[in-house]
Amino acid sequence: MNISTFIGCDNTYEESELALFGIPFDGTTSFRPGTRFAMQAIRPDSYGLETYSPYLDRDLEDIAVHDSGDLDLPLGNTEKTMNEILLFTRGLVNDGKKFVMVGGEHLVSYPTIQAAYEKYPDLHVIHIDAHTDLREDYMGEKLSHASVIRRCHEFIGDGRIFQFGIRSGLKEEFEWAKDHTYMERFSIETLPEIVKKLENLPIYITIDLDVLDPGTFPGTGTPEPGGITYKELLAGLKVLDDLNHVVGADVVELSPPYDPTGASTAIACKTIRELLLIVGK
Repeated sequence: MNISTFIGCDNTYEESELALFGIPFDGTTSFRPGTRFAMQAIRPDSYGLETYSPYLDRDLEDIAVHDSGDLDLPLGNTEKTMNEILLFTRGLVNDGKKFVMVGGEHLVSYPTIQAAYEKYPDLHVIHIDAHTDLREDYMGEKLSHASVIRRCHEFIGDGRIFQFGIRSGLKEEFEWAKDHTYMERFSIETLPEIVKKLENLPIYITIDLDVLDPGTFPGTGTPEPGGITYKELLAGLKVLDDLNHVVGADVVELSPPYDPTGASTAIACKTIRELLLIVGK
């Protein structure tokens, strides 16, 4: 059958413990839209990869992953879209599945994190990003990709959100973070010590690819100079592999129209492969 799936993710839902799915939504993007097209580019380009990761020494062929496709969403209604994502992800979690979600803009992480939290109330979040995403609202809208982590904090609470690579945000966001989240500015160098503290707790990993320097990763809607290299991100993924209970993860903010070379899409594909192997081990 000619069905488009991510490489190595063609197992049935019933036989898989891990599900991959896409959320083609960029309805609150504050600068350059286009992330809704990410999975349309990622699935075919994933076949430029091997299923084997030499970084983790594991192969997608050795785990059962189901590609559930992309959600069919009511574009234009952000609140209803968030609810549809929550219901879908809650169904996965209630079926005993772990998952990797691909955005879309970063707001789509809000309902997927919420679904994971409902089952794992001691959930901790590792957030790798260029932006704080801690605004109370963006131009009066509480549901925004600029406020996604603030929305998640409302149910997760203090001391359980760990932010890395942050280099952009309002002064108020940085001040607010001092009392409510762990934040490493500009790099991910402290990730190993945090992972050691969290290694046996339920973890959700959210990676906004604009954490990468735009010289490496131009295909995003809010490029922020001064980012990390892809080798640094790969090293960080290797560290995240030390976690023993990753229940869900996501990769967001690839916007293929802004990188016609396909290099940014290739980076997204490789990051997804590594995350699938981390979550599915």
